Amino acid sequence: MASGKAPDDARTRHPYGRDPDAIERPVFSATIRPHCSLSRLGFRVVMVACGGVALVTGIAFLQMGMWPVTGFFGLDIAALWLALTLNARRGRSFEEVVISQIEVLVARVSHRGERAEWRFNPLWTRLHKVEDEEYGLLSLSFVSRGQRVLVARDASPTERQTVADGLTRALAEVKKGY
Repeated sequence: MASGKAPDDARTRHPYGRDPDAIERPVFSATIRPHCSLSRLGFRVVMVACGGVALVTGIAFLQMGMWPVTGFFGLDIAALWLALTLNARRGRSFEEVVISQIEVLVARVSHRGERAEWRFNPLWTRLHKVEDEEYGLLSLSFVSRGQRVLVARDASPTERQTVADGLTRALAEVKKGY
């Protein structure tokens, strides 16, 4: 059996019936990251497997007297390493989308750590979608007073649709309050 007093509602409620901090609390918040093709372990496995295949076939071609082929296998492995390394670095970028009663915030952080922000009034902001019957939702953007900002650009069409549904509900909830 629990003992103690019930919380005093007069102390926890605002005199006008609304919580003054609720206006800044997010109605919607999401961090959107691009799909990363490989983990660190996956990267190592692919590099070791491809390097092993290149080494074995390179030695075979070297024994047949076709030594330039071995060098091209080395270039292929170097190109694969570079491509996978760049992909992993790009995977560190992300977008943050926060909708509160007073603003819509879109922040984009690049893989280098550079941050760009856009802030909109939620009452003047609408969601613009470009859809294709075959591929789904191709692009999603916020439009406010002539300014357009793409959202979820690195997401797949199905992921973009999920984000769009959440953003639509959040904007409707914010606009319903006014």
